[in-house]
Amino acid sequence: MRRNSHSDGQADPSGASRESDLFAPAFDVLEPKALTSPLVFSSPHSGHHYPAAFLSLSRLDALTLRRSEDAYVDDLFKAALTYGAPLLRARFPRAWLDVNREPFELDPRMFDGRLPPFANTRSIRVAGGLGTIARVVGDGQEIYAGRLPVADALERVETLYKPYHAALLGLLTRAHDHFGLAVLLDCHSMPSTASKVASAADSVMADIVLGDRHGASCAPWLIDIAENYIAGLGYCVRRNKPYAGGFITETYGNPTVGWHALQIEINRALYMDEKTMERSPIYPRLRHDLCGLVKTLSEAAALSPDQRAAAE
Repeated sequence: MRRNSHSDGQADPSGASRESDLFAPAFDVLEPKALTSPLVFSSPHSGHHYPAAFLSLSRLDALTLRRSEDAYVDDLFKAALTYGAPLLRARFPRAWLDVNREPFELDPRMFDGRLPPFANTRSIRVAGGLGTIARVVGDGQEIYAGRLPVADALERVETLYKPYHAALLGLLTRAHDHFGLAVLLDCHSMPSTASKVASAADSVMADIVLGDRHGASCAPWLIDIAENYIAGLGYCVRRNKPYAGGFITETYGNPTVGWHALQIEINRALYMDEKTMERSPIYPRLRHDLCGLVKTLSEAAALSPDQRAAAE
């Protein structure tokens, strides 16, 4: 396994600590020994570094801040390396910066100073407190004790958000150049309270939700194979509800040109205690099953379109 890590590498001549220095490196690119698959795995919310400087700005302790974290998701999908695919994972936590948003979905109520005119201050996500820089953790608790300087927000975007997306774009471009297609698996977890899919008849608890932007971000064969494999192991799988795919899936999924993006959301209660953040006894089994999913998708992506059609 080869590991490439990113840091902006710019020292502050004044000697003062910069926000970007809190997360150096900003992310890891875990590379397989040999690149043999067009799959690319991204875990944008599994970062779990909560430096003292962050905690000093927050009303919350580190365990509470972790309510927004996709804990262990990067580890659950490490089988990517075994099957010749890279894994990109953030080191900074989602509570600090969310790369699955537009770059400037910012809430003006959070900042001292005027946001740039191009900032999207009226999105639904901003209204809910979950913009590029979140106002609340997943259960609605306010993160910050006071307002933040606008300059700090812009620095987070420049030093963390933009490099992460540049790395992701680079991995997908490389896959497409090598294999004629790129397949992004955008890996997440969801709180158990969000995994209830209500209908007129009943309420079903989903174990895994697959999102393809309602057919817009990937070809049908990709989500069909994923759903059939996972359901065949006995898990309850749902498509696009309550999560159809976020900014990353929407941005990089363009199946008409051979770029496919599928979001995978795993019910946290399936593999961990949501209060203590400790892994549950079923964790090894889930990790093994996801290894099988990675293998199945890798084999399917290696087929020609005609071969996939025949297999279906």
